[in-house]
Amino acid sequence: MIKQLFFSLGIAIFICSCISNETAKADLIITNANIWTGDLDALKAEAMAIKADTLLAVGSLEKILKFKGKVTEVQDVQGKFITPGFIDAHVHLLMGGNSLLSVQLRDADSKQEFIDRIASFTKSLSPGQWIVEGNWDHTLWGGELPNKDWIDEFTGNNPVAIYRMDGHMILANSAALKIAGIDKYSPDVENGEIVKNLDGTPTGILKSEAMYLVLNKIPILTKAEKEKAISTAQDYLISQGVTTIHDVDSLGGYEVLDKMNSEKKLKIRVYSANPLKYWESISTSDKNSKWLKRGLMKGFVDGSLGSHTAAFKEPYSDKPNDKGLFIVNEDSLYNWVSSADNKNLQVTVHAIGDKANHTLLNIFDSVIKKNGKKDRRFRLEHAQHLALEDIKRFSELGIIASMQPYHAIDDGRWAEELIGSERMKTTYAFKSLLNANTTLVFGSDWPVAPASPIYGIYAAVTRRTIDGKNPKGWVPDQKINVVEALNAYTKDAAYSSFDEGIKGTLEPGKLADFVILSDDLMKVEPVKIKDVKVLETYIGGEKVFKEN
Repeated sequence: MIKQLFFSLGIAIFICSCISNETAKADLIITNANIWTGDLDALKAEAMAIKADTLLAVGSLEKILKFKGKVTEVQDVQGKFITPGFIDAHVHLLMGGNSLLSVQLRDADSKQEFIDRIASFTKSLSPGQWIVEGNWDHTLWGGELPNKDWIDEFTGNNPVAIYRMDGHMILANSAALKIAGIDKYSPDVENGEIVKNLDGTPTGILKSEAMYLVLNKIPILTKAEKEKAISTAQDYLISQGVTTIHDVDSLGGYEVLDKMNSEKKLKIRVYSANPLKYWESISTSDKNSKWLKRGLMKGFVDGSLGSHTAAFKEPYSDKPNDKGLFIVNEDSLYNWVSSADNKNLQVTVHAIGDKANHTLLNIFDSVIKKNGKKDRRFRLEHAQHLALEDIKRFSELGIIASMQPYHAIDDGRWAEELIGSERMKTTYAFKSLLNANTTLVFGSDWPVAPASPIYGIYAAVTRRTIDGKNPKGWVPDQKINVVEALNAYTKDAAYSSFDEGIKGTLEPGKLADFVILSDDLMKVEPVKIKDVKVLETYIGGEKVFKEN
């Protein structure tokens, strides 16, 4: 990772040396703008000049017009609000692309709607073709988990393995269970559960590690299928104002991304993660670029709150004999983190429950003491439910909290029933973490949640749950302001990938990645932030999206 830092800084130095010539003329000048640069030394500007993919200058119109040449394009944005390009620090790229190409269940709000959408989608498929993704949410229809019996009538010729929205539970139909060899006699797997009826027959619900009994039977995507999914995904992300993603998928998309990059088909910048347990397979000599790089290793401690697989110190409020579970054992996790860190790879690990977060912080602490001080930038993904005493440890250990604010206004509809009112106080604890001087970065977890930074900012600032039942905010003490949320999607997100030298703020010498919005996020009423539109997205000075 130190090499990645030097690489990023080196690009910035090279860019600055190339554009320092006073005679340099811009390819594009943006005027009459309301620019929030993210640069504390010059937070506001009215114009900016761009040469190739780089910002020549940002500031007053008088200053910027000095860079106007005979062929310079000048764009008057009529006072619109501009921010640095949004960086989504937690995306499942291939899953997201496949979800756009599959049945859409995320907002199915009744049992019948769930069934009807699957039945309708199946009509477009060939026999034997799998139905995947889906991303259903059973809380929308009262909390009853779906059952294979709901859909077997319509899917006899098509195996089904569709995720609950959190990715830690699937519904498989009878065809998929048969392929996987799962029946009433199948034993549970370690760190997972095959949910069964009273007579022992599987319901089709598989939790955590049990999911892979079916998921591992799904035919591997071809390179063409992966490219189609990635192309679909990047177009969607760019339309949301996202210019860089941290792809935490584990579906083997890097080779396709590399090919697309070499063929100039990659439109969005990608920091690609690999499974932590395969740390040995990643070379620190990879040729990273401004478009694609890797070196991030992604691990897991536990599952998710909604599937009761998040690991807590005390039992779930609605299930007094259930404390959740660890997906991997502590010794393995420690060894993987330590080994990857010794190899100068960046480590990020998923933790949801307070026990999972506490355990992971202990592991990070032990590895830091064992391997010595350096600029490693460990990340903790989600950090959803924290013990009060653990909040200060993030800053003390230099751990980055990589969180997804939309989850707060989604989970807030039902989380109290699962964890009670006391544990709620430090759930999605954005403000407490910032008050403790933690580096906080935001992402979406798409396709688990919408890949919209605008929605994310709205969620962080208002904490109004999506059911409309918390107009003053769910756990309102944890609200943050717009600038804090913007920093988490831009400047600090760039820092979390060792890219602060080339992106995250709009400054001379940095990449010309920016977004033009319909409204000033600093002035719009907080409850109306969600209605702000992305009008245009620029990556490397090129307009890659324009609202119709």
